[in-house]
Amino acid sequence: MRPFFKTWLTICLLLPLAAHATNREQRLPNVNGYTPKSHVSAPSSKNQQTVKRSTQLSRANGKLVPPMATKESSNVLSRAVNVLGTPYRWGGSSPSKGFDCSGLVKYAFNDATFDLPRTSNAMASGHGEKVDRNDLKPGDLIFFNIKSRRVNHVAIYLGNDRFIHAPRRGKSVTIDTLKKPYWENHYVVAKRVLPKEPNALRVVQR
Repeated sequence: MRPFFKTWLTICLLLPLAAHATNREQRLPNVNGYTPKSHVSAPSSKNQQTVKRSTQLSRANGKLVPPMATKESSNVLSRAVNVLGTPYRWGGSSPSKGFDCSGLVKYAFNDATFDLPRTSNAMASGHGEKVDRNDLKPGDLIFFNIKSRRVNHVAIYLGNDRFIHAPRRGKSVTIDTLKKPYWENHYVVAKRVLPKEPNALRVVQR
């Protein structure tokens, strides 16, 4: 994929995150580059506080899950989008060697900031907080079971029902949509991954 196209697509994908940070509606472009216009009505003074809370927290099984910070989410999406077109390779986790699905996720999330297991099943089993599908935010992980009862595929949610993933042998890193019946039928769960705590000195309140 040409570097110019990757740069352009990265900008198109990350601009909505900036809009989301200012409480505007997030829209991601179609694969062909078309970006639908946003039509957002200003909330009334009565429900303004409710709208603000709903954009900041997601609820899963009665538990409030904070969203990933906009900067961190932008970094994850940027690293993923920049390797669009990289061939699939089982066990691969770098642009030079190719990616499998979980290898792409680990590369995008960067182990220096996030501590993720290597396989999609391990990511789904014990890492991150579950979020409802209706509460998905850019940077969330979405899991599928393909020809299996257990989770064996993972992708990174981009927004507007779109996700980026490394599909299978013979394919390349690409953007797809949850609106396709195939992915709807194989969808299992979504999780939100938060950064690991830095090894910095903690301020102790007295």
